[in-house]
Amino acid sequence: MKYLIILIVLASFASIIYGFNIQEEQLMLANKYIGFGTVGLFLVAMPLFLIKYSKGKNMKDYMLNEENILKMQGKEKKKKDEKQ
Repeated sequence: MKYLIILIVLASFASIIYGFNIQEEQLMLANKYIGFGTVGLFLVAMPLFLIKYSKGKNMKDYMLNEENILKMQGKEKKKKDEKQ
């Protein structure tokens, strides 16, 4: 999977660079190469990367909520009974 992601990223960058190189001679074809390179990066390679490297992780640990803010500040969460 790792090598597939690297291959897609390199092919996408190559497509974008090639699109910019032929932009003056063939504008429509250059726009297609640039577009397909961008789609390859953001709609194929990035989701594959995120699926591979976020497998087994708890997304709740990465969300910014009151409990995690207090944990970052080094404070413990106060119980509702103590406030009253």
